[in-house]
Amino acid sequence: MVSGQGWAGDSNPPQPAAPRPQKPSSLVRPYAVTGGRTAPRMKFAMEALVSSVTSEYQDISLLSPEYQAIIQLTRNVRSVAEISALLRQPLGVVRVLIADMASEGLIRVHQPALDAGKPDLNLLERVLSGLRRL
Repeated sequence: MVSGQGWAGDSNPPQPAAPRPQKPSSLVRPYAVTGGRTAPRMKFAMEALVSSVTSEYQDISLLSPEYQAIIQLTRNVRSVAEISALLRQPLGVVRVLIADMASEGLIRVHQPALDAGKPDLNLLERVLSGLRRL
């Protein structure tokens, strides 16, 4: 065999690269998380603010991973849209989860007060402040 002939002169052709080991997928279809429900039990705007009512010392390990993530995120007040973005979940799924959690008393939803179609100035300032932090 002459050097530089490549695999043509070898008796063993090169093997394709071994497939990379794949991480076990922990992704669950978004609507499987909600049991297939697409409409929340209560109506609230995507700019509604959400806060956790659980103490940081309270054991939340028995809750679903999605509930745990939402509780952790809402230790600081966040909007529904922000929670959706941070969890990388569709807004509809997050609305269903938040409505369920609110009915169970795990979180509190603060609806924006609209006066004759005019948004609350305080709400707009909080949203702007949150956007600047991002």
